Amino acid sequence: MGRKVTLATCSLNQWALDFDGNFERILKSIDVSKSRGAKYRLGPELEIWKILLIRPKMMMANHGNYRELRWFSPWKKLRQVEEYFLPRMLQEVTGQDTVPFGDCVLSTKDTCIGSEICAELWSPRSPHVDMSLDGVEIITNSSASHHELRKADARVNLIMSATHKCGGIYLYANQKGCDGDRLYYDGCAMLAVNGDIVARGAQFSLDDVEVVTATFDLEDVRSYRGETCQPHLVSSSILSDPLPTCLWFGLCSVDIDIGKTCFKPDELSNGLGPACWLWDYLRRSGQAGFLVPLSGGVDSSSTACIVYSMCVLVCRAVQDGNNQVLEDVRRVVCDPSYRPQEPRELCGRVFTTCYMDSENSSEDTHNRAKELANQIGSTHMTINIELAVKGMLGIFSLVTGKLPSFRANGGSDRENLALQNIQARIRMVLAYLFAQLSLWAQGRPGGLLVLGSANVDESLTGYFTKYDCSSADINPIGGISKTDLKSFLHYCVDHFQLHSLRGILAAPPTAELEPLMEGQVSQTDETDMGMTYAELSVMGRLRKISKCGPYSMFCKLIHTWRETLSPTQVAVTVKHFFRRYSVNRHKMTTITPSYHAESYSPDDNRFDLRPFLYNTRWSLQFRCIDDERGTQ
Repeated sequence: MGRKVTLATCSLNQWALDFDGNFERILKSIDVSKSRGAKYRLGPELEIWKILLIRPKMMMANHGNYRELRWFSPWKKLRQVEEYFLPRMLQEVTGQDTVPFGDCVLSTKDTCIGSEICAELWSPRSPHVDMSLDGVEIITNSSASHHELRKADARVNLIMSATHKCGGIYLYANQKGCDGDRLYYDGCAMLAVNGDIVARGAQFSLDDVEVVTATFDLEDVRSYRGETCQPHLVSSSILSDPLPTCLWFGLCSVDIDIGKTCFKPDELSNGLGPACWLWDYLRRSGQAGFLVPLSGGVDSSSTACIVYSMCVLVCRAVQDGNNQVLEDVRRVVCDPSYRPQEPRELCGRVFTTCYMDSENSSEDTHNRAKELANQIGSTHMTINIELAVKGMLGIFSLVTGKLPSFRANGGSDRENLALQNIQARIRMVLAYLFAQLSLWAQGRPGGLLVLGSANVDESLTGYFTKYDCSSADINPIGGISKTDLKSFLHYCVDHFQLHSLRGILAAPPTAELEPLMEGQVSQTDETDMGMTYAELSVMGRLRKISKCGPYSMFCKLIHTWRETLSPTQVAVTVKHFFRRYSVNRHKMTTITPSYHAESYSPDDNRFDLRPFLYNTRWSLQFRCIDDERGTQ
């Protein structure tokens, strides 16, 4: 007959300080779990009613975006339990004076349940190993794990590995939604047994409440461990004191069937996480949509396609009967009877794009922007900024008696840069003006959020103007490299049939801030930066993930790039990268809040806490590079 148990885990779109909304979503997930026959439900939050045990966190997340050691201390008393006196307000709610507190597990009539917390799964000394060897059969993990490109696959593999090595059942619950800042929690709740994922929630979903259930046979766990883990099992309890028990309660039933399906990780598209993040940001902000200056290049086109991806997700959710999404979209468009029919139509209601034309703009980029806007359905307009540029330069000339010239017209580098910057900054001012008033001009209520379109590579080298059109309210691509953005656009060509992107992908990246040569673009990003985007992506990862300075980066790259670049060329490239990085690091203090997508992000706000004032000569480091180069 076996010992069959139905378990539930969930992903909830919780919002800090939204106590009423959070409470409603918790209750809904409990109702759904009960309706599916689950006798145990795991949630991503600290959820109290009667308290059986407080299991403190023993391993803190203190890297990247997390600063847990700033506020908390880990529990260090392994296999020890204390009695914890509850605050009076909780005593009145639960009727309890004290509860067990410590490194502890729960015993029921028929099994034993242990808990890992969030980052403990990722630790080299994960508690699940000792718990499994001590006979704990069900291990739970209430987590808040944010989305990064390619991170979901690692998460799945960790859970599969944990249960493959030790046997047992693993329940993983994860937060979902925008955290009100740069992160997006991507859900993907899972249940696993003996090395297999048997049920898994969606990674990118607009459902505020998602419950995943599965039925297991505990005898499968005992059989698996009896064969693979028996020599390593220990006889002692996980605690020196008796286990807290729930002797009145059993999890197992004998009249249910086991439906087991193994899931493989889904292919990750780097547009879906930012799209979900944008939707949460939009519906919570009270604004009526987005505006982006669309240049016809890869970056702004990627931002536009992410908004279109959001519209696809919203329409799909409405068609699937998600009333919460329908209610939200009606509030965004200020129409209580509106029902989105297809993504292009919704895009026209919530998304405005504008091509900001100047005498340095080419007909090619103008046409590419217009064609993409037409395919995604955005409300599109062309804004000529030349009058504003001439007005600003006229003011400068009136005061100083001088008029700067582009380098192509005989001007100095300083004049050339200033003339580029004024164009970019005027575009920012106009973007905000049209975001505030374009709906008003159409007789529609609300304003628009301005979206940025500067990628992570440009942030690394400071290849953007401070307070230019890369400045915005939020930036969905600020944590994504140019190479990953191109992969996303290829995905959009195939899945959304946005064929105009082929021309955008084929064109060389350019800012179009310098004069044209015979009607053609003469300025390219890679020439201006002095390195290719592919090279920049590699160096960005080495700088952050591998923690390389100039010398250690050079030592790695002379081997990595030995087929294409000589040691001297590698030295020149590395030195140039670090000069550009250090000279422009100050720009990171004012950069638009960006969706966090990668572990090499240079975001100054909370992820990459480094100085923004460096000695840009890097004298010792560059000497070491030269010495090493001489030995090659």
